[in-house]
Amino acid sequence: MSAAIKPRPSKIDGSRRWSDQSDEQLLLAYRNGKGARPFEELVHRYERELFQYLQRYLADAALAEDAFQATFLQVHLKQEQFEEGRRFRPWLYTIATHQAIDAQRRNKRHRIASLDHSPGSRNSSGDTGSLIELLLSHEPAAVTNVEEEERRTWIRGAVDQLPEQYRRTVILIYYQGLKYRETAEALGIPVGTVKSRMHAAIEKLLEAWDQTHSPDND
Repeated sequence: MSAAIKPRPSKIDGSRRWSDQSDEQLLLAYRNGKGARPFEELVHRYERELFQYLQRYLADAALAEDAFQATFLQVHLKQEQFEEGRRFRPWLYTIATHQAIDAQRRNKRHRIASLDHSPGSRNSSGDTGSLIELLLSHEPAAVTNVEEEERRTWIRGAVDQLPEQYRRTVILIYYQGLKYRETAEALGIPVGTVKSRMHAAIEKLLEAWDQTHSPDND
């Protein structure tokens, strides 16, 4: 009698946890009826990051929580629209941004996002610290912690005053760590437009910095 043929292991079995899967694999697994665990893993994976983005965007924890819940509800409702080969993260940020805008409209106000620096910011992709370095690259002298915090406060206020399209781009790139292409996908605009908006935003910040920190204003 021939040896029994062992069943071929599934792509995801007990030896390979859901946490080992990519975002795209998780969403496709959820869409293909693998139960709630893939979806729960996605929520867990983006819980902190996405909530921080929405809170910065909306400057209101309650609105951010509502937008967060609405975002993943839309992920569930639109799962069939997600195409294989597409990246999940910029798609998620597209949905989250739309939900944030809807939350502002429902609340009948447009509050400028608070860009408070948090310890969890992504230093490798650009955060408040790197934005400071970009603005102050011509000032090599060391600064004290107090001066550093004053500069962070100034930057928050200056970014608050940027036109909305520039402010969104700065938030996604410098505070959420998205790459230019991911930001373009999230905002539904060409990569070249993202780069031009970032250039314009930095120019405006540099101009504002020079105006408020020139020797004549000391």
